[in-house]
Amino acid sequence: MQGTQSVAVVGAGYWGRNLVRNFASLDALKTVCDLNPKVLERVKSQYPWVKTTESFRDVLESPEVEALVVATPAEHHYSLALEALRAEKHVFVEKPMALRLEDGEDLVEQAQKVGRTLMVGHLLEYHPAVPKMKDLIDAGELGRIQYVYSNRLNLGKVRNEENILWSFAPHDISIILRLLGEMPTQVTALGGNYLRPGIADVTISTMSFDSGVKAHIFVSWLHPYKEQRLVVVGDQKMMVFNDVESKDKLLLFDRGIDWKERLPVPRKEDAVVVPIEELEPLRLECEHFLSCIRDGSAPRTDGNNGLKILRILHACQESLERAGEPVIMGRRAERSYFLHPTSIVDEHSAIGEGTRIWHFSHVMKNARIGCQCNIGQNVVVGSNVAIGDHVKIQNNVSVYEGVILEDYVFCGPSMVFTNVINPRSEIPRKDEFRPTIVRRGATIGANATILCGHTIGEYAFVGAGAVVTRDVPAYGLVLGNPAKLAGWMCRCGNRIAAGEDSPHYQCSACGREYVKEEGSIRPVSAPQPAG
Repeated sequence: MQGTQSVAVVGAGYWGRNLVRNFASLDALKTVCDLNPKVLERVKSQYPWVKTTESFRDVLESPEVEALVVATPAEHHYSLALEALRAEKHVFVEKPMALRLEDGEDLVEQAQKVGRTLMVGHLLEYHPAVPKMKDLIDAGELGRIQYVYSNRLNLGKVRNEENILWSFAPHDISIILRLLGEMPTQVTALGGNYLRPGIADVTISTMSFDSGVKAHIFVSWLHPYKEQRLVVVGDQKMMVFNDVESKDKLLLFDRGIDWKERLPVPRKEDAVVVPIEELEPLRLECEHFLSCIRDGSAPRTDGNNGLKILRILHACQESLERAGEPVIMGRRAERSYFLHPTSIVDEHSAIGEGTRIWHFSHVMKNARIGCQCNIGQNVVVGSNVAIGDHVKIQNNVSVYEGVILEDYVFCGPSMVFTNVINPRSEIPRKDEFRPTIVRRGATIGANATILCGHTIGEYAFVGAGAVVTRDVPAYGLVLGNPAKLAGWMCRCGNRIAAGEDSPHYQCSACGREYVKEEGSIRPVSAPQPAG
């Protein structure tokens, strides 16, 4: 098949080398771009007629290059594909097309704007077995589909930039969507991080569909052997696609449950091999891309198809971060914050978007917590407490009724607030609470105690273990028991000192300037940009 003679492959390493091979065999490869000189040397030795370069800009500006194939690490897919589309090139970008849903939508919009092809590399949709499976399902050979499950397991290759969900699961999500022809209404995901903190090595995701079909996807790169198996269970027959097998990859089982005398009886017939063409899926995928450029037709795995998979990945990731809490598809989840399953939020409390509440914490009724806050383990937020945005409360802190924390306040581990000056167990004093106000940006160190009825000024700094018995001025540093003023702190969190015989202070770290007045300091200028 003759190609466009004008494809550039960007990224010719682990997977990209296969794309280079296929586009070269289709007489379509013009240029290979990679930052690794050794990779380019290998390409040049195998394909001496191909131009090689380390400069992505050169590829974009080349009038000879009509289409770009992006096969870099996933974190660069969006930025490189976007630049290519802006340069009015056709784009084939490997999965996932982006790591953020908004970025994927941006790519689709840009492709439509410039009138160029955008294709996403969901390889298995081009496997000869998949359309055969789709035909059998649509023909009713399996009866009503009840359940789909897939295992995609291996030992490595471990990624640093994306977790196993984003690396392996897109393959199976794409096949399941193709076979069922519908989007899930709910997803869940659970997983474990064993090799690198924050990067899941193993995940199990489930999908529920309006049709009643359930599906699960088990992916892992911590498995003793390679497995790539997808099973479709119907009420009449079952089908198994095993891509690891060298032959007989697709089997149809006349197995199920028959009811005899009102009792379920398993039916176990031998498997029937479903013949499929022995063609390389990647070559078919590359041919399809060239054909779409030539004909102006939409790819089977176009940007909109890629967005569907990206939406499911995002929902699964959200569930993963919420310890398996179900995420409803098609509308924004009711809860816009993270709550660990061991924690409790009472009714009539308000929690801002993006806030995270960790293990064994309790937010009591009528409390208000702002956006993007981090509430650590074993934290109690009392009734009627008001907490601003971007507040961090570390482990083992109780924020009692009467306390107000403004934006960007930091409360260190095990620090203590009080709300009554003369507590007695046998005498109720709820009508004697004294308010404590912690102004914007203030820091309270670990194990410090704040006696009620006082104000901590903006960007003040209470040292670890200090006992505050009076108001703390803005930008003041207080230490000891009882806490005494020991100096001044810059907004950036570094200690500042006055010049000799001068009321002016300057932070050596960020350059902010302050002036002393009436027992406090105030900023007089912002730091100047370097250079």
